Amino acid sequence: MEENERKATAPSKHPSTSMAATLKLEIVTPEGMPCSAEVEMVTLAGREGELGVYPHHVPVVTQIVPGEVSFLKDGEEHFLAVGPGFVQITGDAVSVITDMAIDADDLDSAKAEEARQAAVKRLEERLGDAEAATVNAAILRSVDKLRTELTVRRRRRR
Repeated sequence: MEENERKATAPSKHPSTSMAATLKLEIVTPEGMPCSAEVEMVTLAGREGELGVYPHHVPVVTQIVPGEVSFLKDGEEHFLAVGPGFVQITGDAVSVITDMAIDADDLDSAKAEEARQAAVKRLEERLGDAEAATVNAAILRSVDKLRTELTVRRRRRR
């Protein structure tokens, strides 16, 4: 009986009992770090499909596509629109590097469409190769923002 009592009171060696039930989410852009938070779960659009990440996830490094990153923090779901980039996932952290990250509440399709139209107009002018490449990149970013906003709004309606 003494041996059984020791087994019952011995500390658990299962890894999930000694690790936190949150992930450190960090999203980094050229402008800064628009998101750094302890979260319960992260969902993002990977190149091969949607990724759902919980604490203790296996390590992964993969490419992300323009879309949304959603995360659960204190039981509340939050959304960010992101551009293309990369994500590194470890058991306790999700690190996203992207060229754009905008809080879904700050998305403005009218401004994005206006920026797209201005970029198209500039392309119609005679531009050098370098300037044309810059304008093309601006158009692609505007289109990505519009697509992402539509996706986020559709999901919120569900």
